[in-house]
Amino acid sequence: MDPNGIPNGIGKAMKNLDLDGHDLPPSPTPSSPSTGRKYALATELVYTESNDQFNASSTPIYQSATFKGGPGQEYDYSRSGNPTRTHLERHLAKIMNANRALVVSSGMGACDVITRILKPGDEVVTGDDLYGGTNRLLTYLKENNDIIVHHADTTKLESVKAVLSDKTTMVLLETPTNPLIKVVDISGIAAAAHAANPAAIVAVDNTMLSPYLQNPLDLGADVVYESGTKYLSGHHDLMAGVIGINNVALGEKFYFMINSTGCGLAPFDSWLLLRGIKTLAVRMEKQQANAQAIAEYLESHGFKVRFPGLKSHPQYALHWSQARGAGAVLSFETGSVALSERIVEATHLFGISVSFGCVNSLISMPCRMSHASIDPATRKERSLPEDIIRLCVGIEDLTDLIDDLSQALVRAGAVRLTENGFEALELHEAGRTNVVVDEP
Repeated sequence: MDPNGIPNGIGKAMKNLDLDGHDLPPSPTPSSPSTGRKYALATELVYTESNDQFNASSTPIYQSATFKGGPGQEYDYSRSGNPTRTHLERHLAKIMNANRALVVSSGMGACDVITRILKPGDEVVTGDDLYGGTNRLLTYLKENNDIIVHHADTTKLESVKAVLSDKTTMVLLETPTNPLIKVVDISGIAAAAHAANPAAIVAVDNTMLSPYLQNPLDLGADVVYESGTKYLSGHHDLMAGVIGINNVALGEKFYFMINSTGCGLAPFDSWLLLRGIKTLAVRMEKQQANAQAIAEYLESHGFKVRFPGLKSHPQYALHWSQARGAGAVLSFETGSVALSERIVEATHLFGISVSFGCVNSLISMPCRMSHASIDPATRKERSLPEDIIRLCVGIEDLTDLIDDLSQALVRAGAVRLTENGFEALELHEAGRTNVVVDEP
């Protein structure tokens, strides 16, 4: 009973408060200490406040499709809202530096929600190195909804400005891109887009870095979205998409789409994602360290390696001006599709799989897997090398990972063992050179 003699559940319902006592609309979960000093991000990832009636250390799973009660209560049907999902959204808003966060059933579901605000005749500016699923969705919108899509080299601000206009409704960016690991000037493009059309929405796919390493909303973006399946979850045991926004009206539009289509994240998946987020910092630090060492190892063998942690990366300075780390995805070229295939098939610890962000290390050939939906002619036009290999580095022991790559390179015929270590066998167009390096 509350002080007025009304049962707590009814009182909260009629006051339009949720189980944690928060007013609508959803806002970041309060967590600042009483001193007013903001916690470090690694702490914020782990710490959440909750007024659960049993003081549960882990947020409860409200595995219920419906909620009893009359008009005015916050929850009535889980398609429209669920306490576990709300707690996740408030926690995400906090770590994404967003006013509001929304969670849906997959990363592509998030992209779909964002692009549903487009109308026939609207113009979209995006990159020439896109995730295959994003490219597929934009192609569908172009062919069926009369959306005009401009692909540009987003690493060059002038190339982007050339296709911006007062008709530009949306700018979709990825940085680093997948799999060419291009870095995009978020602040520069956002400023240019808003100068061309103040109403233009700049949306950034932040999946490759996660909120732990980059916050696009702080750099001028209007929307940040990512696949929660990747680093936020970290274990590849759920599908999820996350959207972060600061504009209240835009957040309401996205929520309307989610409620209307029923793509909101289920309670159990929301709980799994909350659990995964708690270990994001420790996972990412280990994965980054492993990726850096592997990138340096491959580059020392003469392979052309794409990784923002290497000073040889053409946008090295730009990346570190807007991000706090290099991430754990890298790609390299061999100059031969057949050689790349042999390398991929010869690894043991690196599992052949699409996706990334998992604690397990993965290897793939994007043109055969994640980007196969982009036709060969378009891949060639966008300079996507058919031989490119993508490594998604996990948290395993570094020595074991390098040993696994070493034996794969030897078995594939890319290098050979010598008295002094490994020696590259061939000179390929991708930029490999004949080098001999000390065995690790």
